[in-house]
Amino acid sequence: MRTAFWLAGAAALVLANQAFAGDTIKIGFVSTFSGPTAVIGNDMRNSFELALDHLGRKMGGKPVEVIYEDDGQKPDVGKQKTEKLVQSDKVDFIVGYIWSNVLLASLKTAVDSKTFLISANAGPSQLAGELCSPYVFSTSWQNDQTPQAVGTYMNQKGVKSVFLIGPNYAAGKDMLAGVKSTFKGQVVGEEYTVWPSQLDFSAELSKARASGAESIFVFYPGAAGVQFLNQYAQAGLKSTMPLYTAFTIDELSLPLQKENALGVPGAQQWVNDLPNEQNKRFVADYRKKYTGLRPTFYGAQSYDAANLINSAVVAVKGDTSKKDEMKAEMEKANFKSVRGAFKFGNNHIPIQNFYLQDVVKDSEGQLALKTVATIVENDQDRFHEKCKMK
Repeated sequence: MRTAFWLAGAAALVLANQAFAGDTIKIGFVSTFSGPTAVIGNDMRNSFELALDHLGRKMGGKPVEVIYEDDGQKPDVGKQKTEKLVQSDKVDFIVGYIWSNVLLASLKTAVDSKTFLISANAGPSQLAGELCSPYVFSTSWQNDQTPQAVGTYMNQKGVKSVFLIGPNYAAGKDMLAGVKSTFKGQVVGEEYTVWPSQLDFSAELSKARASGAESIFVFYPGAAGVQFLNQYAQAGLKSTMPLYTAFTIDELSLPLQKENALGVPGAQQWVNDLPNEQNKRFVADYRKKYTGLRPTFYGAQSYDAANLINSAVVAVKGDTSKKDEMKAEMEKANFKSVRGAFKFGNNHIPIQNFYLQDVVKDSEGQLALKTVATIVENDQDRFHEKCKMK
């Protein structure tokens, strides 16, 4: 009797614990919510929250709990926050990561614990190649892809020479490597600057001017992009050395860059005017919910991340212990993306189009980004062959 009573009690306790553990879908979100680049993290959070609104704030019939953590744009802090989410909060998924160096520092914690990690921005080459994992997906790109598209466009424009400038960290190196991999002209020189503290680029601009290069390519996200573009215009280079960019002009930086951004082309896999219905809803509802703000590609990728997770949770009817089934579902990319159709490569990096974007004045007389043309279709990153994942 005593044994039977004990077994019954133990069984009840196990069932109660299982029910408690499965009451919600727990998602950790690591991004930068303090300092000069907090505007990027806030846009990612805004878009993720909007996606949850559109999903009724439930996945697989269960309410969603999101734990937001600030990495302070520091790899060691990002790693600590990721460890907290995995070990203490025991989240089902981790999302976010703006910076490649922060993601690389955090990656092992997620992979070793078999916690699904969805990068909504950072795309270091290692993630696409030798460090690819069944538990890691991207809703953005591999870092090289966007500048590769810019290099292709520069070829189309007949550009003969370029001077490259970017920040000295993982993404900066990937970006400049991406341009060099497709640009057929001469790379006259390249400069790497201290990241993220350096905001004075007068020395680099002087070197570019003195190099004799026909043009400049630059990668600087956030506040650095604002400073660079303004200093480029103030140096009088706009009329003599055309500028080509990746991630330097977006809907966050544009209000500060103003007319200096006119005539400076860039490339992106998402622009706010893509004509699919999911994107139209996303952009319209974002502007309604967050008055005075426009979503950026950071936000679009975060919105897609929420819907990718939802597709997996729905497939297993909320039972997040079924990791193999969730992985198989996410590999299908079976959700409505704001960029339209795409599919995952063998390394869980999207195969997708890249578009030429330009700055124009919209119907309200405000500066906005516009899709001008498709540069490349169904582009797959060049590191996928290094991924040994089956």
